[in-house]
Formats: sequence, structure tokens, C-alpha cells
Amino acid sequence: MLDADSHSWSMRKSKANWFRIVSVLAWAVGLAKWLDHIRRWRNPVTTVLVHVLYLVLVWYPDLIVPTAFLYICLIGIWYYRFKPKIPAGMDVKLSQVDTVDPDELDEEFDIPKFKTTRGHSGSYDRLRILAARVQTVLGDFATQGERIQALVSWRDPRATKLFIGVCFAITIILYVVPPKMVAVALGFYFLRHPMFRDPMPPASLSFFRRLPGLSDRLV
Repeated sequence: MLDADSHSWSMRKSKANWFRIVSVLAWAVGLAKWLDHIRRWRNPVTTVLVHVLYLVLVWYPDLIVPTAFLYICLIGIWYYRFKPKIPAGMDVKLSQVDTVDPDELDEEFDIPKFKTTRGHSGSYDRLRILAARVQTVLGDFATQGERIQALVSWRDPRATKLFIGVCFAITIILYVVPPKMVAVALGFYFLRHPMFRDPMPPASLSFFRRLPGLSDRLV
């Protein structure tokens, strides 16, 4: 009820969604910086270890996928140190409330239910409707990225434990079972007869949709 006008245009909400996207993509920037440090030999020990790992994966390409899943497990275990200690509530900084401008608030509440002194024409209303759609798309994109981050960020401890356990099990299976057998099993499962398929959405999709995002913490 309190979030009935969440899809109306707001400069503050658009800024919040934009910074959410920047935060989601921050890992890619961090990875690029790390690779640049490796190339520049900022830490010779790390660079040598990367060379050794690269040679191993080149000579044994079957280890690439299980090593990736093992690395995801290690990332989840590492982020346990930063596990949230208290339940998450409304985030003023995330919502950009602390930096909002009075003119932006005036425009945010300039809707039929809350008339202000700002006048506007029909073209301005259409522009606001278009901007609201873009704002919604940005929010949805940020939410999907935050759900991916929630897999290892321990915002939902049960989901993270389950995800790490599944990744570890996949790692063991891929290390033990020949990759050709795994490929055949996955292919036959994907091409199975419709009588063996469940009309309901897959459990993995339902699991992903239930992962927490930061949209619930916006004011």
C-alpha cells in the first residue's frame, strides 16, 4: 500500500537505480584492475601463480569448468566474513534521500494525488511516463544483478549455503566423472520427452526469483 506509486517518475529513484547498477557492475571493474595488476607484475608471486594456473588449464582443459565452480565456492566462503549481522531495513543512503534536492522532491510528488505549485503540460506528462518506464527497467536490471550477488553475499544465509553446497557437489562430480558423460547426460535431459517434463517453472528459476534484492530497502 505504501509503495503504490513506486513506478512513477522520480529523479531520486532514478539516481538510486543507477547507483545500484554501478554497484552490481563494480565486480567487473575490480576484475579488470586485478588483471591489469597481474600484467604489470605489481605482485610477482600472484603473477607467477596465475601463470602456473593458466598452464594447467591449457594442458588440461577438462579442469576449467570444475575449477570455476570451486572458485565460486571459495568466493562464497570468503564473503562469510562480511555476513550482515543485523536484519536489513530501509537504507537512506541507497535511496539517495540524504542527497535529494528540494526541486526533485517537488517533482517527485507532482502527481494527480499530490498537486503542487509546479505546472506541466501534456507533453511533459508523456515525457514523465517514458522516463518512469526507463526508471523501472533500470530497477529491474539492478534487481537481477543483486540477486546474482546475493548467491554469495550471505544476505540470505540459507540460499547461500544451498548454493555453495550445490557448487561444491558439481565440482566433485565434474572432477570424478568424465566430461563426455556429463555432456551426454545433460543433452539427454534437455531433449527428454514432454511426458517427463513438469509444466511448472523449474526449481532453479523459483530459487533465483526468491533471492533478496535491494529494491525492498528503497524509500
